[in-house]
Parts: sequence; C-alpha cells; structure tokens
Amino acid sequence: MNATTGSPAAAHSPAHIERTSGARRLMTETKASFKTTEFFAMIGVIVGILIAAASIGATEGHPDKFTGSQAWLYVAIVASAYMISRGLAKSGSREPYTDTDDR
Repeated sequence: MNATTGSPAAAHSPAHIERTSGARRLMTETKASFKTTEFFAMIGVIVGILIAAASIGATEGHPDKFTGSQAWLYVAIVASAYMISRGLAKSGSREPYTDTDDR
C-alpha cells in the first residue's frame, strides 16, 4: 500500500519517507515518558526518599533507622516499578495515526 505524491515539497517530508518505506504506520507510540505525570511523581518520590535518608540520622541512644543502603533499595524499587508500568503502557495503549494535524 505505497502512496506517493507529485509535489517536490512532499518528497522531503517525513510522511513521504514513511509512506514509501513499504508499510504504512497506523498507530503512534504512547506519550514520551518525560511528558507524563507518572514520571514527575517518580522523580518526586525518589527525591523524597533520598532527602529522608539524608536527614534521618543516628542520635544519642538511637541508631540510624533509615540507612543509605535502604534508601537506594527503595529508589531501585520505585524506578523498576516505573519502568514496568511504562512497558505495560507502551504495549497496550495506541493512539490513531493520521497524516494531518487536524485532530
């Protein structure tokens, strides 16, 4: 299902390149990760974990209850959960693709 256009301006457009590549793209990927609220929530949680670990320390008679190794473990868990959720979002969610921007 190749489609070509006769105008020279269209020959240099990304849509023209995509159409002549053999397969027509009908769906787009999901939103870029840095444009989602989940990304900013993950960043906020990670910053909160690291600040909490840095500010909670041992005092006289009380051991340090939130060590750096625990904090980095929690950061790794949060980041892994985010990566898994993005993978699920990309695998199950599609937006229709149109050649024009008049949606």
